Amino acid sequence: MAKSAEIIIDGKSYKFPIVEGSEGELGIDIGNLLEETGAVTLDFGYKNTGATKSAITFLDGDKGILRYRGYSIEELAAKSSFLEVSYLLIFGELPTQEQLKKFTNDIKNHTMVHEDIKKILDGFPSTSHPMGVLASLFCAQTAFYPESLDPNRSVEGVYLSIIRSLAKMPTFAAWAYKNAVGHPVNYPDNTLDYCSRFLKMMFALPAEHYEIDPVVADALDKLLILHADHEQNCSTSTVRIVGSSKASIYSSISAGINALWGPLHGGANQEVILMLEQIKKDGGDTDKWIAKAKDKNDPFRLMGFGHRVYKNFDPRAKIIKKAADDVLAKLGVNDPTLEIAMKLEEVALKDPYFVERRLYPNVDFYSGIIYRALGIPVDMFTVMFAMGRLPGWIAQWKELRENKEPIGRPRQIYTGKNLREYVPITKR
Repeated sequence: MAKSAEIIIDGKSYKFPIVEGSEGELGIDIGNLLEETGAVTLDFGYKNTGATKSAITFLDGDKGILRYRGYSIEELAAKSSFLEVSYLLIFGELPTQEQLKKFTNDIKNHTMVHEDIKKILDGFPSTSHPMGVLASLFCAQTAFYPESLDPNRSVEGVYLSIIRSLAKMPTFAAWAYKNAVGHPVNYPDNTLDYCSRFLKMMFALPAEHYEIDPVVADALDKLLILHADHEQNCSTSTVRIVGSSKASIYSSISAGINALWGPLHGGANQEVILMLEQIKKDGGDTDKWIAKAKDKNDPFRLMGFGHRVYKNFDPRAKIIKKAADDVLAKLGVNDPTLEIAMKLEEVALKDPYFVERRLYPNVDFYSGIIYRALGIPVDMFTVMFAMGRLPGWIAQWKELRENKEPIGRPRQIYTGKNLREYVPITKR
């Protein structure tokens, strides 16, 4: 017998079907709620509302599980590459050797951007936040590829837009950084792999040989994999709801970039570094700040510890901790701020206060450490996040399109004035 949920309004009973996901999650299908009862649900922040069915990512925060298309994040990070994971997220299966080769070569063939993009970039002052520059450059592709605006574009045309998005994102990201520091831009070197190509565009100076450190490139590749998708969060839901209007992939992802820019979403690893700088400025006494974190009457909170979704542990943090250790060991960075981070990590992993509350260092803690060690400024941290999240956004936009989902249209409960008579300005 099919499961159902009962809602009683003014003594009258209404039944609605229960939908079960492949991992046993339950959802009440209230698609006909308004039609049948005249009522809507009220759920601030949509924290208990499933707006779609998706086959892309499974997340169980209580058990510390994250899977892309059924594959554990631990296995993908250990055995796969960012482009292979991108293919998996977007097309549903891991690629064959030939498929991955074609996918990689197609991306290499589209890393260059139209020279007129530089005119747009030149219009931004160096004080512009890199996320604002990134969102603008990404959205500008609709002007250079107007065919992307066609809501009935062919499968081949959609594929080309996907390739262009993955290919040009690192170029835009690196150029946003170069604009911020006032340096001339670098063009992509297609003899390099995806992450190495980006690092060279970021850090190479004119007429200077830039040596790619494989430990650094590998750590960046893992970071991008760990950030590639995370179910229906703020930016992902933004991409889907904008895409539901049949907006282009470039417009939809640009909206996601802007959503990610918000400090409550993509700025967590930036907050980690700002916290560490605050502790360093105060003299670097970690014991003092640990005590403040434990004091419930003190407003100070340790950033980068615990997670809103993961109530057990963040599975991504275990993976990226090793990458962070490898990067720090290889680069031999002598940075008091990072020394403070290591002391905080040591305490949080052993202190009963943090262990009992499961306030373990999360992925934002370690990613902030890695970016800091690489010399990436804090304003660029969210840009790096966006570059990693891109394949997830693409996959979500593509899934919504293929499922022919309706345009998003949330409801509300009106709390304003009732009907009242207009009073002419001379009588007010």
